[in-house]
Amino acid sequence: MTTTKTIAHRARSTWTPARIGTYAFLLSAAAFFLLPLYVMLVTSFKTMPEIQDSSIFALPMAPTLDAWVTAWSSACTGLECKGLQVGFWNSVQIVVPSTIVSILIGAINGYALSFWKSRYANALFAILLIAVFVPYQVILYPLVRMLSAVGLFGSLPAIVVIHTIFGMPVMTLLFRNYYSAIPDELFKAARIDGGGFWRIFLELMLPMSAPIAIVATIMQVTNIWNDYLLGLTFGGTEFSPMTVQLNNIVNSTFGERTYNVNMAATILTSAVPLLIYLVSGRWFVRGIASGAVKG
Repeated sequence: MTTTKTIAHRARSTWTPARIGTYAFLLSAAAFFLLPLYVMLVTSFKTMPEIQDSSIFALPMAPTLDAWVTAWSSACTGLECKGLQVGFWNSVQIVVPSTIVSILIGAINGYALSFWKSRYANALFAILLIAVFVPYQVILYPLVRMLSAVGLFGSLPAIVVIHTIFGMPVMTLLFRNYYSAIPDELFKAARIDGGGFWRIFLELMLPMSAPIAIVATIMQVTNIWNDYLLGLTFGGTEFSPMTVQLNNIVNSTFGERTYNVNMAATILTSAVPLLIYLVSGRWFVRGIASGAVKG
């Protein structure tokens, strides 16, 4: 006798045209995005003679890490040939303080706009929302003039301040929407117990903010690490991030184009955001689901 559970199982396992089409589309999309990565990987492990004599899709006959070592330690990124390692540490110095400060300020702003609403809170929030959609190019020159006037242009503090400023609107939006989903009764109970602005924030709101803080961290680290325009403009030659040095390697006009080194350098530059997504991807989804798009 066939049970209802067995019928339901058979219904789910039936390969209908719609299911076949869905899987075909997903596989095609995955291949479309993974094929360039495959080409980059196999090319980075080949020698230049093998690259010139074989197909770009062919696996390396004698895999070697020479291109990776060159990209990291001795590729020319301008006048110096110290590889991407200099740009890597510059990017770390830029990303860490910019991410921490922008998230902290965004959390405070979101908390204030959610529970301590002043007379002009909605107007301030609207201004922050408008700032999200302002292109960098519109205010690039005024920022250059301002930072030059105070003697910060081309320094590490300059690029950190710029990334912090550009990150605040999005961070404020994320935390404001997250805190708006928290019941007002919880905040009112803390107020009745004598909690003030900072005590409620530090002892109540901040410990509850782990999911959205992970989302904010992933977004900020990815955006700042992958940035090219701001790093090129405000970082100067001494604090050029990894993306700027990658451009100098790939677009070098001297000598032979070493495609294996270019591919290895590109993968090294994108390794940090990729690793973050692989490690904390599920936390990103949980943070989004727990309030990042509510409000």
